[in-house]
Amino acid sequence: VDALKILTTLQHRGGCGCEEETGDGAGLLCNIPHEFFVKVAKETFGVALKEKKYAVGNFFFSRDDIQRENAKRLFAAECAQAGHGLQFLGWRRLPVCSDVLGPTSRSFEPVIEQAFVVNAGNVPLEEFEAALFVLRKKTQNKLFTEGIPFYPCSLSCRVIVYKGMLTAEQVTTYHPDLQDADFKAHVAMVHSRFSTNTFPSWSRAHPYRYVCHNGEINSVRGNINWMDSREAVMHSEKFGAGFSECFPIVEYDQSDSGRLDNVLEALIVGGKRSIPEAMTLLVPEAWQNAQEYMEPYKRDYYKYCSAMMEPWDGPAMIAFTDGDFIGATLDRNGLRPCRFYVTKDNRIIGGSEAGCLPVEPENVARK
Repeated sequence: VDALKILTTLQHRGGCGCEEETGDGAGLLCNIPHEFFVKVAKETFGVALKEKKYAVGNFFFSRDDIQRENAKRLFAAECAQAGHGLQFLGWRRLPVCSDVLGPTSRSFEPVIEQAFVVNAGNVPLEEFEAALFVLRKKTQNKLFTEGIPFYPCSLSCRVIVYKGMLTAEQVTTYHPDLQDADFKAHVAMVHSRFSTNTFPSWSRAHPYRYVCHNGEINSVRGNINWMDSREAVMHSEKFGAGFSECFPIVEYDQSDSGRLDNVLEALIVGGKRSIPEAMTLLVPEAWQNAQEYMEPYKRDYYKYCSAMMEPWDGPAMIAFTDGDFIGATLDRNGLRPCRFYVTKDNRIIGGSEAGCLPVEPENVARK
């Protein structure tokens, strides 16, 4: 409820087209609402789900029946061959309210279905997440070569994304799941996009799989070239021999924000880095001439990181989460706003503007 309130409070920061009902894109990223999906799986598949032992993801499919069925069939087949204990449970047609959409948004509206994958082999969570990543990327790459539209908003046992080519006010109405009393999350991020470097689309709506981003990545062409060159020598113990089938890491039809998210995901899921480590590798502070105000150990850390990855430069304010940890950072140019509160009732509230969620002054522990 708090996150969706912030989304509508900051609706003026999002863009829309010549039609007020067609937004540049908006949505919500949160940890898996376990109580809700336990109920849904019982009603839809007649099974009882165990926490962190299943993954759910919302997928954008073609409205063409043949293309959609081919994509769903391929995903199920790849899941059956994936190993690592992955078991495909089935599809759930996501309930939506298309009546709120403007003409342009509705003309590009995909069919949205929800995939359920169970960790039947009881493998460790990190191995499960890595197997889901490989499953998703292999399916995406094969369908891309066939020219079949297919976009997974997410596929994870930790987080889920609800989004679309929507305005901030349309998100809750368009996605009735978000109105369910059992849809509860302790971590959530929201964003409404103001499209600049790329045109609006359903897949380019925020949040992505790990980030929300206010700003631009103006070094993105160089960043992509470096990532392409690294693929020849990249390897991962978690992904194994199938890692090369996940290339390219960067999705070329995405925005600069989406490409940053692609690389962040690969570093977290395929590597041994926590999300704060991966973010500071990609988006470092201004450390090079910071002798007067930055501790030596931090400068040494950023110098070490600079040998592995060039900065993804903004201006940018980036919020990020893996469903357990949540944070936000500015790039080294520092040209985007970020305000936060830590409250005495154990909430962390952050956004592009102060006052995005009303908080009584006596409840503020830090800001």
